[in-house]
Amino acid sequence: MIIIGITGTLGAGKGTVVEYLMEKKGFTHYSVRAYLLKEIGRRGMAENRDSMVSVANELRAKHGPSYVTDQLYLEALVTGNNCIIESIRTPGEIDSLRKKGNFHLLAVDAEQHLRYARITGRNSETDNITYETFTANEAREMNTSDPNKQNLRACIKEADFILNNDGTKEDLFGEVEKVLKQITG
Repeated sequence: MIIIGITGTLGAGKGTVVEYLMEKKGFTHYSVRAYLLKEIGRRGMAENRDSMVSVANELRAKHGPSYVTDQLYLEALVTGNNCIIESIRTPGEIDSLRKKGNFHLLAVDAEQHLRYARITGRNSETDNITYETFTANEAREMNTSDPNKQNLRACIKEADFILNNDGTKEDLFGEVEKVLKQITG
């Protein structure tokens, strides 16, 4: 079983990489976002980025930095299929997944204005924000010394592969293919 973790900046194209791996390579997808939205719904909270960050931080503080991704890994283990765990946000999640074996971390990044244009084009409830809110959210999630909070900068730094998504989808898919060749030998 190959486990690919996806991290990266907001709106960089993590979901596009996931879709490609699912549709073209048969990977099964496990989403931190979906897990958190389910928990937010159970609690009757508003479905927005602030709620996701709050619930994620609370779960990590209560159960450990890798709690959510560990839960998703347990789901994946039952199937034994190659899988993608999206969206890795803490170094603790990376450490835990690396210990499980055959784990590879991909980071996706792109220019900030391009990423903002992408998220506003998605029209999802959590992405209906101003550019100022977008940059503030990213700044909040980029760096921390608290192991239970998002630290995208540290996660990107620990990535086995960094994919730049300033070009076309085809360019990105070509980068994914190069990574897969390295992973599978």
